[in-house]
Amino acid sequence: MSGGLVFITGASSGIGQALALRYHRAGWRLALVARRGAELQAWAQAQGLGAERCLVYAADVRDIDAITAAGRACIAQQGLPDVVIANAGISIGIDSAEFDDLDVMRATYETNTLGMAATFQPFIAPMRARRAGALVGVASVAGIRGLPGHGAYCSSKAAVISYCETLRGELRSDGVKVVTLLPGYIDTPLTQGNRYAMPFLLSAEQFAQRAQHAIAAGAGYRVIPWQMGIVAKLMRLLPNALFDRVLAGRPRKRRRGQ
Repeated sequence: MSGGLVFITGASSGIGQALALRYHRAGWRLALVARRGAELQAWAQAQGLGAERCLVYAADVRDIDAITAAGRACIAQQGLPDVVIANAGISIGIDSAEFDDLDVMRATYETNTLGMAATFQPFIAPMRARRAGALVGVASVAGIRGLPGHGAYCSSKAAVISYCETLRGELRSDGVKVVTLLPGYIDTPLTQGNRYAMPFLLSAEQFAQRAQHAIAAGAGYRVIPWQMGIVAKLMRLLPNALFDRVLAGRPRKRRRGQ
């Protein structure tokens, strides 16, 4: 687990930043991506990460030209990564009766789903040629069943799970691993505004430790923490009528501006 190069999107906070620290401490070189490039660069300098250990690429994963250019720049400047982690994501509640929330849904899909595909794109052909590498998609337990008020987030993460499963099958014979990580509740800015109980809550650092082990093991699919995997399977098995009754009256995710 030491001496490689890892490319991480959404590295300016939360899970992405915790993963960056985890890999740095394991001796890896870092290629870090975030919309707030200057802020991420300041953080890297505060960690004592010089250019020989870490380069920062400012890009919004919603901008396909920008994020694919960041991937190509990484290959040109640092070499082909051993691990690419498409972590950037947003979570905003929506009400489909509200016209403005359609823009929120578009942004969620562009970030969580299309942004992941665009993150992977520059690396697939060279990893195939090398016959080695790992593409890691950060999905969510929320992608397993739809939750009221989470229409954009749940459906975008369900798409991530299916997309990564498809990609895993496509690349399996080429020596490239595709790892799907499904976080449960992780204490990050993404979840800190939630208005409901979050069982088995992990810190970002705890998640990063377990995620790194799953990636090193080449796990095709891993729910973190494992307890949420059991919860998710039970939710999947519930008949629709019972599932709807369980969630009746549950507080919804805050919409934009709330």
